[in-house]
Amino acid sequence: MIMYYDNKISVSVMCSDLLNLEKDIRTLEKHGADMLHIDVMDAHFVPNLTFGPDFIKAMQRKTSLPLDSHFMVEDPELMFGKFTLRPGDIFTAHVELKDQYGNLRSYKELSEKVRDNGALFGLAVNPETPIESLERNLAYIDTVTLMLVHPGFAGATMVDGIMEKVGKARKWLDSKDFERIEISVDGSVSAERAHYMAESGASIFVGGTAGIYRKGMDLKETIPAFRKAITL
Repeated sequence: MIMYYDNKISVSVMCSDLLNLEKDIRTLEKHGADMLHIDVMDAHFVPNLTFGPDFIKAMQRKTSLPLDSHFMVEDPELMFGKFTLRPGDIFTAHVELKDQYGNLRSYKELSEKVRDNGALFGLAVNPETPIESLERNLAYIDTVTLMLVHPGFAGATMVDGIMEKVGKARKWLDSKDFERIEISVDGSVSAERAHYMAESGASIFVGGTAGIYRKGMDLKETIPAFRKAITL
């Protein structure tokens, strides 16, 4: 059975005016953002250092929008418990991490902890990583984030041909009877590209410089335009 989801806009706060972030949040709330995307990087898993648990807690004090936290870190368990997950929040780790034996790791325990808080647990997949790498964790995840760029920095260029991975991932998940797992797309997601990927089976769209924070356009313009693009 194929399941259908309401398409959602997850706005990347890394692309915001960080010195005026609360102002941006109010605008995003007013004009229809569904959630806020927070990139947490440790300068080890990716070559950049960004936000951490204290930033997430500060965000929670300023907004009731769900937080879509993407942990590009070597130890996602270290992050869990340092802030409070709320119902509707998403906690996303990376599938590429390995266990002590060099095998792709199991996320059963971390997933259970996240879900016990009423939040969703997701795994992100880098551009060069095959979607099949998720197989041992399918029972433990609620979302799959397909990275369309090499992660680490805002404004990165989309990998050639990567959008085709969305449709392939949707078909593969459905073939495994995991229609319930939603697909999120992250990286250089313009309104035009988002429309194509919505038709291919994505339902969560991380909007950054390509889709939401566009030069010469106000947020009150870009968010409705992006919403129109993903409304099928």
